[in-house]
Amino acid sequence: MTETANPDELEIATGYMNAVLNGPFIAMECTGDIGALEIAAWSPGAARILGYAREEVIGRRLSDTILCGTDVDLWRRLCDGPVGAPLAVQHRRKDGGVVECEWVHEPMRDAGGRVARRLFLGQDMAARGRPAQQARDHAILLRAILDHAPLVACKYDRHGIFTFHDGKGIERAGLMPGQLLGMNVLDLYGVDATSAEAIRRALAGEAAEMDTEAHGASWRSWFLPVLDERGAPDGAVSVTFDITDLKRRESEIEAKLAMIQAQQQVIRTLSTPIIEVWDRVLTMPMVGVIDSARTSEMMDNLLEAIVTKGARFAILDLTGVDAVDTKTASYLVELVRAIRLLGAEGVITGIRSNVAQTMITLGLDLSEVITMGNLRAGLKLCIQRLNIEAVAAGGAKRPALG
Repeated sequence: MTETANPDELEIATGYMNAVLNGPFIAMECTGDIGALEIAAWSPGAARILGYAREEVIGRRLSDTILCGTDVDLWRRLCDGPVGAPLAVQHRRKDGGVVECEWVHEPMRDAGGRVARRLFLGQDMAARGRPAQQARDHAILLRAILDHAPLVACKYDRHGIFTFHDGKGIERAGLMPGQLLGMNVLDLYGVDATSAEAIRRALAGEAAEMDTEAHGASWRSWFLPVLDERGAPDGAVSVTFDITDLKRRESEIEAKLAMIQAQQQVIRTLSTPIIEVWDRVLTMPMVGVIDSARTSEMMDNLLEAIVTKGARFAILDLTGVDAVDTKTASYLVELVRAIRLLGAEGVITGIRSNVAQTMITLGLDLSEVITMGNLRAGLKLCIQRLNIEAVAAGGAKRPALG
């Protein structure tokens, strides 16, 4: 009596085989004798890893298609060895590249117990180790940032409990890494309304940013939500930078600008002074009506100051100038050219509309003259240029003007 296969078992076996042939690894079926195996099935994973399309390999001899360097007996050793025992070997891809694969062999027998086909499964060993290497790289990167950048990194569960607390910036707060683990961030910092709102927004699924003062320092924080696999809020993370030095530099710059503005008010009725508003930056505020006689004197004084102080920029601020005569307008352009001959740059700021019309009416060439709307903009430009030159020369960068 002849036994017939259970249709359900055949369907299950077919499903298993389809899953194998469509997996992310090399899967191929071969027919024929061990010494002359021919490829009968070729998976998408095999095409991706080895570079050969299915139509290029079906019917070809296995040993002629997947080259194994000098290991010509690889396939025989796989077939003769224990079933399922892995064997690693390097192959040459179609494009000439080298890939190292680990192979296992499974004979497929007919009803009489004879080997009808042979199934070979191969895995790209580099791809197998790639996720672990990426995880190691991420850990190294995170540790380098936490150990050297002036920041604090934290993670909170959905209730606001610290589950991660680390970073070099913790030292500035007088704390130790991990000291706040198990504590509730809202209990610690929720007294400040701005902080509490930012934290609650992040725990609710919305990013937030804020500046705050705590532990005797200034901080800038970003609170970011953590979402679960369904996209629902599941805690939050925060990155907080120590911006104490930045705030101090901003205050210094604002104080300097306030001083400049106060000086401008005082000198509107005085003669034209020359003020060193920044390292190697001079400004010459002009007030009232500028005639030819005053312009000549100002030119002499400014050029002398540039040489004496080694200035890189000279700002001619015309904010307080009510009018200029035609000769004075020409003098201003000539003054900028003279400044350039001394190795500095002249910047004209605060030109009023009537002064601009005078210059245009005279047909003066202003293509090489740098003009800015006000003194603040002119000073900011000079500082930016000085920073660029300092970086190019390998020096220390000056604080930018906010």
